[in-house]
Amino acid sequence: MYAKVRALPVWCCKALIYEDISEFADVLPPMRAIAGLDLGTKTIGVAVSDGMRSVATPLETVKRRKFGLDAEALLIILEKRDIAGLVLGLPRNMDGSEGPRCQSTRAFARNFSGLWERPITFWDERLSTVAAERALLEADTTRKRRAEVIDHVAASYILQGALDRLRHIQANS
Repeated sequence: MYAKVRALPVWCCKALIYEDISEFADVLPPMRAIAGLDLGTKTIGVAVSDGMRSVATPLETVKRRKFGLDAEALLIILEKRDIAGLVLGLPRNMDGSEGPRCQSTRAFARNFSGLWERPITFWDERLSTVAAERALLEADTTRKRRAEVIDHVAASYILQGALDRLRHIQANS
């Protein structure tokens, strides 16, 4: 069902995790889509951009199991769509501090970067799920359907925020 995940030797991996989205922007190839992830404890919401990096579209939700299986599923999605970079939602506390969920997201980035040699950055995801829930309620989505799509809709909010920032960076450079 899933392709075999090939772990890259530590010596061949570059530091591809960027704290600063400006540095992430500098290493992205032009005219290629990027993806956004909303890493939950039970699911991973996935969203992708268009090649022009102007619009984020919710794609799917991956049910979490073990890291290796989660990574396999994500690698298939990313490689099938020729994704150039990855934006992970960073679940900061409302006061801006980082708690255990941020540590878990950073650990996921470190582990995933050993399998995927493309740039990864973080985007503050505070209130992204709230915004996604509100949009789904306004669209009169049933409770069952909201539960099915909330994670990848939240991922699209995360990705859209990053896309807007990347567009601003590009306009001012």
